[in-house]
Amino acid sequence: MLERGNLSRRGFMRRSVSAMAAAGLPLWYAKEAFGESARVAEANVGVAANDKLNVAVIGVGPNSARRSNALIGEAKRFKHVNFTAVCDVDARHLKASVAQMNKDGFDVKGYKDYREVMASKDVDAVIIAIPDHWHALVALEALKQGKDVYCEKPLTLTVEEALVLKKAVKDSKRVLQTGSQQRSEMTQFRLAADVIRAGRIGKIKNIECRIGENPVSGPIKEAQVPDGLDWDMWLGPAPKVAYRQDGGKTNCHYEFRWWYEYSGGKMTDWGAHHIDIAQWCLGMDNAGPAGVETLEAEKPLSTGDGYNCHKTFKVQYTYANGAKVVAMDGRGTAVKELFRADGKPLTKKVKGKEEQLDGISGSENGVMVFGETGTVFVNRGMVVASDPKILSEPLGADDPKLYGTRPPNHMGNFLDCVKSRETPICGVDVGAGSVIVCHLGTIALRSGLKLTWDAKANRFTGESAEAGNKMLRREMRGPWKLEGVA
Repeated sequence: MLERGNLSRRGFMRRSVSAMAAAGLPLWYAKEAFGESARVAEANVGVAANDKLNVAVIGVGPNSARRSNALIGEAKRFKHVNFTAVCDVDARHLKASVAQMNKDGFDVKGYKDYREVMASKDVDAVIIAIPDHWHALVALEALKQGKDVYCEKPLTLTVEEALVLKKAVKDSKRVLQTGSQQRSEMTQFRLAADVIRAGRIGKIKNIECRIGENPVSGPIKEAQVPDGLDWDMWLGPAPKVAYRQDGGKTNCHYEFRWWYEYSGGKMTDWGAHHIDIAQWCLGMDNAGPAGVETLEAEKPLSTGDGYNCHKTFKVQYTYANGAKVVAMDGRGTAVKELFRADGKPLTKKVKGKEEQLDGISGSENGVMVFGETGTVFVNRGMVVASDPKILSEPLGADDPKLYGTRPPNHMGNFLDCVKSRETPICGVDVGAGSVIVCHLGTIALRSGLKLTWDAKANRFTGESAEAGNKMLRREMRGPWKLEGVA
């Protein structure tokens, strides 16, 4: 029986459902979400000691801001998870992680080379939380060695890597979960996709994915590589360049996101979240648009010594059904008269206080979906619609099913699927499909070309095809090679 302190299961349910309803979710949806949460919690309580799953973490950090620490924290909630290894190319991070794991009661071994981790018989599954340019190589090695994989988003650095990884998962018959938690833990995104796919706003006309502008740096000076950091290994398949550091700006830890050599800026950072939701709403998982073009973009730094992602941008995708999706820094359409499911006015916390909103501004981070008969806006703080009934009325038995269950915990969904061998909510087809769309956007941004895309062949066609197709892959610095599962 599910217990929470002195609360009975019934009392905990009332409290949880009330909290979700207060956040704007309709009561019927909150009850369904709670039911799945209770199922997962009760299943976790019953895990036997001999069902231990040995897990390794690739990419760790000494501070709470590191994404790996959040993932480790999530995995620790499941009693059968047993951490046996951690790996990082920065000795400072590795030392801190081993110490913390030991403190938490896990007998872990520290590694610098991920290949040694994958070869270990003491590892069943891996959590990958490293820079984007390493995702595919590390995930592929894990699959080759028979490990199941939880890999942070964006799943890959290139379209080619995404296609190779899809095939590798199929060939290896392993489980892969992409770290796109908006499909599971943030229930409002599932509700938005549910009602949109059920046709409640009619045919989709336009979607705005407001993902924020990229930071700028100006030139960043060369610096001494910090003691303990294996800079050559950190670069790996990326071109050999000098380490740069000036205050908080660098071409290494975390700030790698703003360099096209290692990532794709906001297009693959927040885009991997919000463009993924647009794909979900459109029913285009494992598919994509018919074309992509840059509507506008601010010219980025081109000297090679600073952040080189476009600060501001608007990239438009056109789908075969006529729908258009614009990935933008912000500057979207301001929309008034949007309502919560309970019909109450919109509010937002400002400095700890709830303030009433006069609609949604064009700068609000999130996904705005315009249909022929209605509008839905969703972000991590709310889901609202042009008519409360769009959200408040329960789904019918014949409405599309987006996923077999309603996983309340993304890591938990991965761990469930490791046991059941089913496909996670963000399996490789979802993760690869969405990141490919993100990569099409960066290609349009960097090339300035208007491109036609064949989503079945995963190739550009038409007048600019040759130039576009050259950008689907990146040359890897030796000895690294992109190889699938034999």
